[in-house]
Amino acid sequence: MKKTGGADALPLKIIPLGGLEQIGMNITAFEYGDSIMVVDCGLGFPEDDMYGVDLVIPDVTYLEENIDRVKGFIITHGHEDHIGALPYILKKINVPVYGTRLTLGIIERKLEEHGMLETTTRKVVSFGQTITLGEFHVEFIRTNHSISDAAALAIYTPQGILVHTGDFKVDYTPIYGDAIDLQRFGELGKKGVLVLMCDSTNAERPGFTPSESTVGQTFNNIFEANRNKRIIVATFASNVDRVQQIINTAYRYGRKVVIEGRSMVNIINTAIELEYISIPENTLIDLEELKNYNDEQTVIITTGSQGERLAALSRMANGTHKKIVLGPRDAVVFSSHPIPGNEKAVTKIINEIFHKGADVVFQDAHVSGHACQEEIKLIYALTRPKFALPVHGEYKHLKAQAKIAAQMGVEKDNIFIIQSGDVIKIQDGKMERDGQVQSGMVFVDGLGVGDVGNVVLRDRQRLAADGIMLITFAMDAENRVVSELEIVTRGFVYVKEADELLEDIHMIVDDTIMEHFEKENPGGRAKLKNNIKDVVGEFVWKKTMRRPMVLPVILDVE
Repeated sequence: MKKTGGADALPLKIIPLGGLEQIGMNITAFEYGDSIMVVDCGLGFPEDDMYGVDLVIPDVTYLEENIDRVKGFIITHGHEDHIGALPYILKKINVPVYGTRLTLGIIERKLEEHGMLETTTRKVVSFGQTITLGEFHVEFIRTNHSISDAAALAIYTPQGILVHTGDFKVDYTPIYGDAIDLQRFGELGKKGVLVLMCDSTNAERPGFTPSESTVGQTFNNIFEANRNKRIIVATFASNVDRVQQIINTAYRYGRKVVIEGRSMVNIINTAIELEYISIPENTLIDLEELKNYNDEQTVIITTGSQGERLAALSRMANGTHKKIVLGPRDAVVFSSHPIPGNEKAVTKIINEIFHKGADVVFQDAHVSGHACQEEIKLIYALTRPKFALPVHGEYKHLKAQAKIAAQMGVEKDNIFIIQSGDVIKIQDGKMERDGQVQSGMVFVDGLGVGDVGNVVLRDRQRLAADGIMLITFAMDAENRVVSELEIVTRGFVYVKEADELLEDIHMIVDDTIMEHFEKENPGGRAKLKNNIKDVVGEFVWKKTMRRPMVLPVILDVE
């Protein structure tokens, strides 16, 4: 391993391309000399006003421009906000992917769906193992999270040691595997940690995050209270430990279990194959077998706890699920808290479930997978970093962790809150901002990646807000109008009640055409279209205070 520091050492750069000032889309590039390595490659979910957009992935133009120096992707764990963009990004930047066993198992399922399994190099890394990517040496450290096999990273560089916690919590009684390796964090602190990049998601919450194992007793209480009902539990597809506890409780109460939802089925099948989950014999049944059992004999574990429109629970709630019909003999358990921004969607699903006559249970059936303030303080106490660079969270979360860093002795000038695209340069024991690179969001819409840009999105927002107005007429080669002018609107006004308005618009368009061709140099038909658009748009705004999209269409007639 190379000696750190020294006058001859080149600057180290840290370049987050996503995951700051937002929840999700986590991706950070680390650059030293001719070596770039990337930690995580996650996606984000569209906001309410991103009409038609399915997924949001990070803009990796900077990596594409420097592709010859990119050595690989290192993935901390298997959640969508850390792995979901990989199939899209690897098509542009085909480099090896490193991760722990379950993490790579989940990634391989995604690559298989995209037909990329044979073309992508994957390498499984064990906890305690150090891998080399160009000038970087990266050690995987065991942590706990709401998915097994989560890792923190110790990144050894010629400028010093960086510690990246990934998403983590301190869980002394995890459902699967061992507790977080706090001893290793302490050993790194004794060696000297230059920068700590710590998960900020729960930095506003005091105290400690409860152990995942505490949820087991809650499920026992829920099952006991609903002995005569079918129980449907909605949780994150990737929370394998949660699914294990639900299955354990179902087995104790003699119930059969159905796994429903494509992502849930894929991840649980991967966990079963890799032996990260243990299912008692004759407990798991197929969805088709559900009709062979009474309601009180079954449990359904499903996706859709965040109100996702196409998830299995949403289809049950709105009555479009082909196999499962909700009713008074159902108890639906939400085993998650709404992610910020999803509250409305979750509330809508709950109301729909109540309308079906089913009960909804929110009885503390969830614990977070992220560290609260005391756990964050523990990591600072163990690593004793010179610099703090809060990651993973909205701006308020980053600010909350900055306060914790100051409480734990990090000098105020050594705490950096940055945005995606910012470049942080470290050299000779000093850290500073050093400009920006291109970053942002790329929209995935159906099979299209990046073909829906901000202009298209603004058009969709405008259509949704004020509708559209088509103004159609035909002209001959002599620029004479040879057809009736037709006005069609959608989402703007109800035509049968707007005769006067449309007649006025008709007259305005006639006048605009006449005035256009009376000019000495009127310009082409494109100029005429723009004139009609401007004049009609201004008139409609004055009359209605709305701005529909005005689209003049001129048909050519010979």
